[in-house]
Amino acid sequence: MPTIIGHHDIKDKDHWLASPKREEVFGPLGVTNIRTFVDPQNPKHVAVMMDVPDLDAFKAAMQSEAMGEAMAYDGVLPETLVILVEDKA
Repeated sequence: MPTIIGHHDIKDKDHWLASPKREEVFGPLGVTNIRTFVDPQNPKHVAVMMDVPDLDAFKAAMQSEAMGEAMAYDGVLPETLVILVEDKA
């Protein structure tokens, strides 16, 4: 199961950290071990690390309307999103 890291900018750190949306949108995909990170030098730059069992399902979900709504609710600035996938090569 690969680990994914997504980093991006947000509008409000406290709102983003408290949001239930990550679990709501990623839970049904079987995503586990979701961890959040905040840049101490810039609290509007954050990251999420998670274990993803199905990369194709994850990629499709990232394009969905539900994911867009969750990102908007969380205050994510989608144009700043970068996703990294664990490479065990």
